[in-house]
Amino acid sequence: MPPAGAAPAEDEARMPRWLPRAVVLVLALVACFQLGSWAFHQLIGLLVNILIAFFLALAIEPAVSRMAARGMRRGLATFLVFLAVLVAAAGFLTLLGSMLAGQIIEMVEGFPRYLDSVIDSINATFHTELSRLEIQDSLLRSDWLRKYVQNSATGVLDVSATVLGGLFKLLTIGLFSFYFAADGPRLRRALCSVLPPAKQSEVLRAWEIAVAKTGGYLYSRGLMALISGIAHYVLLVVLGVPYAPALAVWVGLVSQFIPTIGTYLAGALPMLIAFTVNPWYALYVLGFVVVYQQFENYVLQPKLTSKTVDIHPAVAFGSVVAGTALLGAVGALIAIPAIATLQAFLGAYVKKYELTRDADASTARPRRRVRLPRLR
Repeated sequence: MPPAGAAPAEDEARMPRWLPRAVVLVLALVACFQLGSWAFHQLIGLLVNILIAFFLALAIEPAVSRMAARGMRRGLATFLVFLAVLVAAAGFLTLLGSMLAGQIIEMVEGFPRYLDSVIDSINATFHTELSRLEIQDSLLRSDWLRKYVQNSATGVLDVSATVLGGLFKLLTIGLFSFYFAADGPRLRRALCSVLPPAKQSEVLRAWEIAVAKTGGYLYSRGLMALISGIAHYVLLVVLGVPYAPALAVWVGLVSQFIPTIGTYLAGALPMLIAFTVNPWYALYVLGFVVVYQQFENYVLQPKLTSKTVDIHPAVAFGSVVAGTALLGAVGALIAIPAIATLQAFLGAYVKKYELTRDADASTARPRRRVRLPRLR
């Protein structure tokens, strides 16, 4: 006969009924988290393209809305805006490509003359007896050139795949931005239909703020591109570099609308053209590009961005750094309008109080004392 205290001991040793369900629930949550994380990493490229397309649609929204207010259909208005942008970009690239092709041909034809002058200066300075033919023969017979040609031949497929991937990405961004701009009112109506009336006005207000801030950001970028183009045009005219207007437009647009690497791409072409005139002019252009870039980063850009987008220069600089760390070049391009939109939207919900007398006195700017001349 079992002792009287055996039954409670068996109950305590038995597994609780809720434990298997809890284990299954935890495993299911972990599996859902892993599946969601995998899906997010697979779709991160598509999400970034949609984000770029959304900001592009916000940028052309004022022009499309103005044309639609005059009786034109939004789809046709969006198509005309896209067509104007494509025609302007194609014309600029065609003009730049023809100019660049001519300069490259001229540079290739004059390369032996440049090489002879460099070799003569080296021989005169270091008392050597170098010859251009000997250098060409040693270079053509070198293993380094042979390996470079082989690697370039094997990398043609990779370059082709990269180009096709870039074209597909541009097509995706263009289609989504066209949809966001053409069906903007319908999209806002569909979004507001699933929200309560109190939230609908907030969504519409946030949309209007995003359109205004994105337009202000593009205005500031266009203004900085104009200033940069004028400054580099003056330099190129002083140095006597040909195609100064086209090069100035190239520097202004590329340096402002291509983040991170735009400055280097913008400065490389004027240096190349200046080298065909005089090799020392390329160094002058390089020095001017570096100095002007520092002036733009620390003086011009914070002031213009803070005035047109209405955010503090330190916040503008920090948002660009944070956007670059998160999304790379795309994050640097859309960081300032996104932060400006968020700041303006949250500003309506942050309650502000009147400063006390002590706080006002401690935070006020000190007045300059005016010293009056003493009368003798």
